[in-house]
Parts: sequence; C-alpha cells; structure tokens
Amino acid sequence: MTAAPEKDCTETRSAVLPVRGWMSFGGFLNHVRYENLVAGLSGGVLSTLVLHPLDLVKIRFAVSDGLNLRPKYNGILHCVSTIWRQEGLRGLYQGVTPNVWGAGASWGLYFFFYNAIKAYKRDGRQADLSAAQHLVSAAEAGAMTLCITNPIWVTKTRLVLQYDASVDPSKKQYRGMIDALVKIYRMEGIPGLYKGFVPGLFGTSHGALQFMVYETLKIDYSKYRGRPSNAKLNALEYITMAALSKMFAVTATYPYQVVRARLQDQHNKYGGVIDVIKRTWGKEGVHGFYKGIVANIIRVTPACCITFVVYETVSQFLLDFRK
Repeated sequence: MTAAPEKDCTETRSAVLPVRGWMSFGGFLNHVRYENLVAGLSGGVLSTLVLHPLDLVKIRFAVSDGLNLRPKYNGILHCVSTIWRQEGLRGLYQGVTPNVWGAGASWGLYFFFYNAIKAYKRDGRQADLSAAQHLVSAAEAGAMTLCITNPIWVTKTRLVLQYDASVDPSKKQYRGMIDALVKIYRMEGIPGLYKGFVPGLFGTSHGALQFMVYETLKIDYSKYRGRPSNAKLNALEYITMAALSKMFAVTATYPYQVVRARLQDQHNKYGGVIDVIKRTWGKEGVHGFYKGIVANIIRVTPACCITFVVYETVSQFLLDFRK
C-alpha cells in the first residue's frame, strides 16, 4: 500500500478556488472536480462488496425486538453460520444491490459536497479550517447526500429483512431493488421511501464527528511531529487516524441507526421516531439502542480504511490521467 498523497484524504487537490454563489449551479460546477465523485463511489462500492454480510448481521440485530417471526441468534458468529447453513452465500448477500448503490452514491456525493463546501468556506485561502467548521461542513454534506440516497437505504433494509426468502421463495416480498422501490412507492408513496429520514438527518452527526476528529487528529499529529498541517501521511498513520475517528463516531451516534432500521422494517409498525424510542426504551432499555453495535464496529472500521485508501488511489490516478 502506498503512502497517502500530500493532502489529507478529505482534501480536494483541485478545489482550492472559491465556490462563489451557491445559487449559481454553473458557477458551483466550475470549481469542483468530478474525480471526487468517482473516487468516493469506487471506495464505497469496494468496501461494501467485501463487508456486506456484517452489515446484514448488524441490521438483523438492530431490529431484534422479540417478534416471533424473527430468527434468534446468539451472537455474530452464530448469526453468520446460521444464515450460511440455511441460505448459503446468497443469504449473506441479501440486499447487496441497494447497499452497493447506496454506499457508492453516498461516499461519492459526500466527498463531492464536502470538498466543495470546504473550498467555499476557505474562499481561496490556504488557512486550516477550525474543528467546528469541519463539523458543520461534514454535516451539511451529509444532509445533502441523505436527501438523494434515503430511498436506496429503505430498500436495502427491506431486502435484508426478508427472512428465509432464499429457502422459501413464497416468502419473498421483494424480488430486488427496483421491485422494492416500485412496490414501496405504490403502497406507501413518497413517505414510504423516506422512512427513517429524520433519524438519518441526526445521523449526519456521525460523518460530521468522524471528519472533525480525523482532521483534528491529522493537524495535531503534524504539529507534534513538527510538520506542516498538510504534510504527507504514511499508510499506517493514515489508517490509524481513519480507524480511530470512525470508532469514535460509531460509538457516539449508533442509536440513530437502530431507530432508523426499525422505522424502515416492514415487519413492525411505529408511529414515528418518538414511538420507536419509547417502545425500545420501555421493552429493552439502553441495551436496545446498541443492538448490533459490535458487528457494526467490526464492519465499518475496515470499511472506512478501504474506502479512504481507494478514494486516494483513484482520485490521484484520475488527476494524473487528466494532466
């Protein structure tokens, strides 16, 4: 693995010009590079393909609320082995299509918007942004991305929660991503495609915290080593900072993922975010809001590292190719 390029993993090498006027879409496009979009998409797709089974496990634990129709698992390994034994590899990759689309689009758009927002706030200056500015920039990028991708996450959750669908096709409510999108729209309308949107907006704090901690770690570490803030990281330093920032963000914000998954679950009905919180707290206590967190940490930490490394490699390749 090669060392990261001279600028950090969230820095757009080409977005140093100010983005003038958010209302001017043409002007906005003139000051951003699509390398960010393509590179982010590539990283998200690859990490999702490798680690989707753990995402499936996380969601199944997150919605585990005692309903008799749900399979009972004693832990991560028992869950994986049970699905493998009953449904094979296909079972472990239920819902992978919308997950790949969602992760690819989310990472691509996130890097695209985040770098553009940072360039706008710098207004052409080379000075470092403050931790608060990184936090707000990442939150804004996350909200913009969620508005576009939420329907994909709803279909992923619905497909992942088709229990025993590979064993008994008659239990398969949705045949695939497009079928799920069409059926949800026909039966539930636009609100159905945007279930979980409110906790998802809260979840933008996840990415905001991750990027804030990452950028702060990098700047502080560079100062400690007597380097410029945009100094080149070696592979181990880069991966360590990405992993630490991701674990911090997951631990701090995980409950929103449980709430969102339960709202999107087709096997239970809730009156909204407050209803989910009340019922989960009443029946399961604090533990209920952290179901599946171990599987999630095991999944997202390497996923984050894979995504960021692929992002750097692809964006550097595209920028060199453009020259």
